[in-house]
Amino acid sequence: MVDQANINLPEGSIEKQTTTLNLGPTHPATHGVFQNILEMDGERIIKTESTVGYIHRAFEKLAERRPLYQITTLTDRLNYCSAPLNNMGWHMTCEKLLDVKTPKRVDYLRVIIMELSRITDHLICNSIVGVDTGAYTGFLYVMQYRELVYEIYEEVCGSRLTTNMGRIGGFERNFPDAAFRKLEKFLEEFPKVWKEFEGLFSRNRIFIERTKGTGAISAERALNYSFTGPNLRAAGIDYDVRVHSPYSSYEDFDFIIPVGTTGDNYDRFMVRNEEIWQSLSIIRQAYEKVQAFKGTDADVYHADAPEYYLPAKADVYTKMEALIYHFKIVMGETEIPAGEVYHSVEGGNGELGFYLISDGGRSPFRLHFRRPCFIYYQAYAEIVKDTMLSDAIITLSSLNLIAGEMDA
Repeated sequence: MVDQANINLPEGSIEKQTTTLNLGPTHPATHGVFQNILEMDGERIIKTESTVGYIHRAFEKLAERRPLYQITTLTDRLNYCSAPLNNMGWHMTCEKLLDVKTPKRVDYLRVIIMELSRITDHLICNSIVGVDTGAYTGFLYVMQYRELVYEIYEEVCGSRLTTNMGRIGGFERNFPDAAFRKLEKFLEEFPKVWKEFEGLFSRNRIFIERTKGTGAISAERALNYSFTGPNLRAAGIDYDVRVHSPYSSYEDFDFIIPVGTTGDNYDRFMVRNEEIWQSLSIIRQAYEKVQAFKGTDADVYHADAPEYYLPAKADVYTKMEALIYHFKIVMGETEIPAGEVYHSVEGGNGELGFYLISDGGRSPFRLHFRRPCFIYYQAYAEIVKDTMLSDAIITLSSLNLIAGEMDA
């Protein structure tokens, strides 16, 4: 497009022209079903209008007609890159309302699963940032280890992507030996691969020139937008829910909170890289703690909460009390106490919160999901203003905007 401002014509005889460009909702570079309407001056973005709602699924309204355990399947579909994190966050919210205390072994098993989920989430984000800067090989190389994590999920719950993992009070069943064997394989092999991946990007001149100084947001603006998670930490704020409001016995683990300085695409990439190393350390610590349980304690995988936890199938067939509990839980006949609770976990993209209001019925009176991606997306128009179109694509990836969290 010709820049009309440079044509030798009388002043005021012609106006500078811009172009409207639709980035999404079905463009492959958006990595999800959402739209940005860009006003472009050549390759430079002058103005952006972001829209959501293309995969609105009415989760919060559906939750008002479902018993607590059925809502787990809705949380899967928020950030589907780290579904078990969503599941665990929801179960802890329910446990907070129901005053259910989980055993330590359950907490440590949850930590293993949650940190595996964080690794897969960051692994996908950073490898896609590589793809958007022109480096496809790294994505293919590390994806085999996401598959290995999915195999661990399969051993635990039978599912891979949308896991419906765990139950109120713990897990549906104890972890089989096969899950621990695959976990050991992952802990042995993945660090070498991730170190190679880092070597491909972190000091790569082309990658640095494409990411350093682009898509930046200051700490003050990030806080004003209510940023959390890696995108806030990349701007220099060391807020992490696992440390500031510990849950699932995270206070028993040693790890650091990586932070950046500029809040640009490069810092977001580096913060997620380091968080993967920290997650690996946490998983090793949790695995050692789980292995330390002996005797009957080694078989504990759920809390003593029969009103909300499905009994063993063998007991349902032979014991009247178990049959009654099974029927009431499955049919949603168990009334929950009245109350109002908020619980959050450190999700793959930041503070994932659940605001639950109960009026004492059999399902929530109101449930609100605090989705970190929805909050990040509000800032996207400001972040990409006056940048190049190619930079806006990378910024979209490094913010890790997952369409499932946009409009619940």
